Amino acid sequence: MRGTVFTETMLGTVRLDGEPGERRIRLDLRATADRVLLPHRTTQAHLTGRARIAGRADDPSAEGELEVSPIARRRIRYRLTFTADGRRLTLDGWKSVTPRRPVASMTVLPFTLYEGDARVGEGVLRFPVATGLVPFLLGFRFPRREDPAEHMVPRWNGAPGRTEVWYTTLTDPASGTGVWLHHELVAPTDGSEPFAHGWAAVFPREGEVRHTRFGPVPWTRPTDGFSTEGVTCAAGQLTGSAGDFRWKLTERPQGPPLFTFPRWSWRRPLLPAAQMLPAARATYDGEFSYGETTLNLRRAAGASARIYGHGNAHRWTWLHADLGDGDVLEIVAAVSTRPALRRLPPLVFLRLRRDGRTWPRRAERSAVGRLGFGRFRAAIGLPTWTVTGRTALRRIRVEVDQPEDRTLTLEYRDPDGARAVCRNSESADARVVLERWWGHWRPEATWVLDGTAHAEAGER
Repeated sequence: MRGTVFTETMLGTVRLDGEPGERRIRLDLRATADRVLLPHRTTQAHLTGRARIAGRADDPSAEGELEVSPIARRRIRYRLTFTADGRRLTLDGWKSVTPRRPVASMTVLPFTLYEGDARVGEGVLRFPVATGLVPFLLGFRFPRREDPAEHMVPRWNGAPGRTEVWYTTLTDPASGTGVWLHHELVAPTDGSEPFAHGWAAVFPREGEVRHTRFGPVPWTRPTDGFSTEGVTCAAGQLTGSAGDFRWKLTERPQGPPLFTFPRWSWRRPLLPAAQMLPAARATYDGEFSYGETTLNLRRAAGASARIYGHGNAHRWTWLHADLGDGDVLEIVAAVSTRPALRRLPPLVFLRLRRDGRTWPRRAERSAVGRLGFGRFRAAIGLPTWTVTGRTALRRIRVEVDQPEDRTLTLEYRDPDGARAVCRNSESADARVVLERWWGHWRPEATWVLDGTAHAEAGER
């Protein structure tokens, strides 16, 4: 099933009750609907974006609802809540669609401002046809609407020599502590009984990195995620206890799934392994305790990811970076264990989701480019590793630093019995520079993450 995503900018004026004159107002909105928007029916959409009132408000986290019903109800209604001077205001208005004045009726939005049930102002917003129509039309997207829960279901079909992973990483906004929950199924190559194991780890801003392991225990074949004695990982819920660690978390996805590898490689496991994120951006609420410390998590930013394949790569690096304002960057760079592929440089799978769009458009672009059709490269090492890449009109440079005192080293076994070592930091530093070609390379965006990047480097 496909949905609809589009962006819209409106400009206008507002008169606040009790104040002389008018103030300028601007809305930069993103609408997301669960089905394709068609004019003959009523479609509900979720609004997010930025609301600005000159001298009173600049809220980048505005949220609301949009009702698009140009024929059935002859209106397009907006309800948007945002913060202004510490007050929660709601903008409520609609465009009254009439056949006699189609352009004006579709572009003019009279509205009223409320604080609770009390009216506090009114105004008019207009869609700038001359400058905004082309970007508005080009910005329409019809993405597949997928339920994150369907991607939490175990993939393993009983074949030997497979591994399957459910993992979650997040950062506590109050303390800056990073959290890592890793759940893994291993089906040994020799055909012996599959087993489940994993670990939980914390990365405080100050103090020692700590972790605990659970398992191995026999795999009980759950139907909705990962489950062992005392530990579960299913859609929307993560619970467990191991050693002196305890956790009970609720996960709320904030966007659609993200396929780091090609989508087909997750549905049809033809590659040595594939990775994807059911919740590329999510918030977490609940408690996570270790020793005498308890983290009371409230809207902690993080993500949940999945891996399915034959085991770990020969060498690899991984990055998950929440860039803010709904933007996210995911990178996997790896050298395969297959003898024919081991001699090649690392293949890079890079996915940047920005303003609701994902770059490169196809996941294969960054990987096959390293084979001679593009310019994505990874320099794997510690404490610093880098990824660079470009397409025709954009290029990116990512520098990741995993300080030794904020990095945890763990050993474990692949299905073939080979030893694997990962060096993980859920409080790493990263710098991301994105540039665009306009006759020459110009900066488009820069992000600096201080202790909030989730990163890993490993080998077998």
